[in-house]
Amino acid sequence: MRKIPLVLRLLIGIISGIIIGLFFPEGISRLLYTFTHIFGEFLNYIVPLVILAFIIPGIADLGDKAGRLLGTTVLTAYISTVTAGTAAFLIASRIVPAIVKAADVANPEEGGLEPYLSLEIAPLLGVMAALVTAFVFGLGINYLLRNTGDERLYQLTHEFRDIIVLVIEKVIIPFLPLHIAGVFANMAFSGRAFETLGVFSQVFALIIAMHLIYILIQFYIAGTVAGKSPLKSIKNMIPAYTTAIGTMSSAATIPVTLKSAKKNKINEDIADFVIPLGATVHLAGSTITLTTCAVAVALIQGIPLDFGMFFHFIALLGVTMVAAPGVPGGAVMAALGLLSSILGFGEGATALMIGLYLAQDSFGTACNVTGDGAIAMFIDGIRERFSAAA
Repeated sequence: MRKIPLVLRLLIGIISGIIIGLFFPEGISRLLYTFTHIFGEFLNYIVPLVILAFIIPGIADLGDKAGRLLGTTVLTAYISTVTAGTAAFLIASRIVPAIVKAADVANPEEGGLEPYLSLEIAPLLGVMAALVTAFVFGLGINYLLRNTGDERLYQLTHEFRDIIVLVIEKVIIPFLPLHIAGVFANMAFSGRAFETLGVFSQVFALIIAMHLIYILIQFYIAGTVAGKSPLKSIKNMIPAYTTAIGTMSSAATIPVTLKSAKKNKINEDIADFVIPLGATVHLAGSTITLTTCAVAVALIQGIPLDFGMFFHFIALLGVTMVAAPGVPGGAVMAALGLLSSILGFGEGATALMIGLYLAQDSFGTACNVTGDGAIAMFIDGIRERFSAAA
């Protein structure tokens, strides 16, 4: 039996939640919302563990790479990711307020439903403590691996990551549609579900437009540096873009991304190094999506669109999502802690963010992997210029 795609399951969850909130007895809606509340508490608990599980092995895995090339690639990818998020905020903060203002949208933190059971599951670490801990252990394991060859902690961190990935794939992702159904049941009960869907359909259109524009900008810059046609280079990357839409995973798309990048006559050694690394550290498309959705949800909640606050969010987002692209939906899982700790999102808002992000995760991933081709071309162009100068 063919598995139902996640996007379709989320859509079924949204529709089911609206129907239950509108037409079913309040007791059933409250029961569903009780699950949403408890599941939200579990997500709050798991977020610091996701940060540790993704970042520690991500840093440790960088140990045996070429130093200067590694630094240049990671810095380029990080600048691209932060630039994409910042540009998305500047654009969304001017366009999205008009969309939200035109509709009477419900605050996901408010509604008429109360859970039957209120349960608090305190996380083991705060988000910032998890980030600092991840860097300390990641750098320490990196050092031990390079200088002593001791792989015990290295293997342990990868096994820990495998456990967290298993939790995401076998627990969080399967139950997300039910979690989202509870959020929309609450919205429907308060009478604002359809307005919310109308707003975010327009936000999605804006996000995809920004993805495509950012891809053009990336290849224009990379093509200028490498002396290659931006449009022809983008055309060669189309197989990677379409494959990513299907897989929803940058890591799973690496073979196709490599093949597409090499069509642009990028040095094979550069492509073989940059593309797999880019799949881990370059998340421009995901950042555009998360930032734009966060702007919309913040407006709905009445949170001021402060540039400093959002830039703080974007800057840390580029770090917390390291190694997350191997898991469909991993980026938003890694971002949950920042959404709550920096932007002040509660359970309802983070649940809405998960649903919104996963509904178009494939397009964000496609933007990520296509941009990896631009990063590889840019790095290859820099290498050729330095070689010519020498």
